[in-house]
Amino acid sequence: MYRIGIDLGGTNIVAGVVDDSYRIIATAKCKTATPRPAEEIIADMARVSREAVQAAGLTMDDIDGVGVGSPGVCNADTGVIERAANLDFIQVPLRDALSALLNKPVTIENDANAAAYGELLAGAAKGKSSCVCITLGTGVGGGVIIDGKIIAGSNFAGTELGHTVIVVDGVPCSCGRKGCWETYASATGLIRQTRDAMQANPNSVMWKLAGNLDRVSGRTAFDAMRAGDAIGKQVVDTYIKYVAAGITNMINIFQPEVLCVGGGICKEGETLMAPLRAHIEKERFSQYSEKQTEICAAKLGNDAGIIGAAYLGL
Repeated sequence: MYRIGIDLGGTNIVAGVVDDSYRIIATAKCKTATPRPAEEIIADMARVSREAVQAAGLTMDDIDGVGVGSPGVCNADTGVIERAANLDFIQVPLRDALSALLNKPVTIENDANAAAYGELLAGAAKGKSSCVCITLGTGVGGGVIIDGKIIAGSNFAGTELGHTVIVVDGVPCSCGRKGCWETYASATGLIRQTRDAMQANPNSVMWKLAGNLDRVSGRTAFDAMRAGDAIGKQVVDTYIKYVAAGITNMINIFQPEVLCVGGGICKEGETLMAPLRAHIEKERFSQYSEKQTEICAAKLGNDAGIIGAAYLGL
């Protein structure tokens, strides 16, 4: 059995052919090139799907179904993307339109949920029935799987974990609230915190590493800390506290078997994960329970969304 998983992003459209062992055997991609009409984007999704099938040495007759992970509110019942801001999609009937082009059944889901499902099937939570997956990227994405099922809420707008508030009246968020976890724990938040610390501390090693404020990245503070810079360490320590605060909330709410953390910042490995676990172990409500949530790095990277999307609804 082969299925197609499509990761529809604001920058790229990536389609992968996935076998029944959850291995991606071929991919194809193109630029999303937003903003443009939804019909054009859907046509490109169909095209890269066929290109991936051809690259796998298969034909569309070998494909049993197609799944799409998309940003925004994705109504899995109707197949409509109700709103995806970075795609400029409002009430787009993606499932039926793509199904008509490929002549295959199509299932849609939020991209963070699809990635969480991929980690459950083949990644950090393989063999488990429940997991929460957090992605620390431009924002903070999250997906929740309980008893093998994606939790999306009654209106498919649930588990927007990055938009839970951890600092009342804190930093304004793009969603309209203030103090969202995303504004503090994302790579964007870390970069802002790094720049603020640099401006307040002109002698910090971070100036030498970055050169100027425009070149600050998520690695700047970590690299400064490794170079012995006290200000860099202060930024990292504070950032990890913010990440830990939100993760502890998620563990207290869901108590999953596994909570995995993905995104570019996870390339820091145990420099990030070890202190993160230490904070969570001291603060989680279940600290005296015999069974504890395993906290680990995600394993599949960008493949998670493709694998999870491919097997949606099965």
